[in-house]
Amino acid sequence: MSDRELSCMPTDDMIIRERQYRLALELIEKGEFVQALAVLDELAGPACRDARIRYARAVAYLSAGQYRSAGTDLAFSIALDRSFLPAYRHLGYVLLSMAKEAGAIRILKLALELDPGFVDAWCILADVYMDLGENDNALAALDKALLLQFDNPEVHCKLAMYHLSRGDMNGLRAEYELLREMEPAVAAQIAELMV
Repeated sequence: MSDRELSCMPTDDMIIRERQYRLALELIEKGEFVQALAVLDELAGPACRDARIRYARAVAYLSAGQYRSAGTDLAFSIALDRSFLPAYRHLGYVLLSMAKEAGAIRILKLALELDPGFVDAWCILADVYMDLGENDNALAALDKALLLQFDNPEVHCKLAMYHLSRGDMNGLRAEYELLREMEPAVAAQIAELMV
């Protein structure tokens, strides 16, 4: 084998790190966030430069309700990999949750510059605008998401909440009817709001 071929082969350390990373993802899936964080903290060390590990740890932090720590890891994920769209979405959500709407709008618009078809970013952006009372902007974001993925139940859930916040019961009923086919459990929750 040439030196170049040898340098491309995974080392034992790389294999172990990948196994730990996969274990952490499994723990997150099982809802075992404290254990996932322990594995990810060990993997990350003091100055991790792996966007995947930072992102996974951020998801575990979010699930454990540690928004500030999640935000830090999400910001690092984006700095390490500017094209990592899920990190933008989650950072937008974290910023909204921390009442930093201007920052949320900025980060979500950056994601949409990278991919104008990123429906999740449009949905979170609509949430931010609804939180700010900017109903026209919220509806414009939801309309864009709807054009991109009409059959996405999350978009219809957001539209239902938009109509509810505006007191538009006809709009709420229309979204309820669509969601009855797409997501019956969600539609049942919306039905309770229409009583």
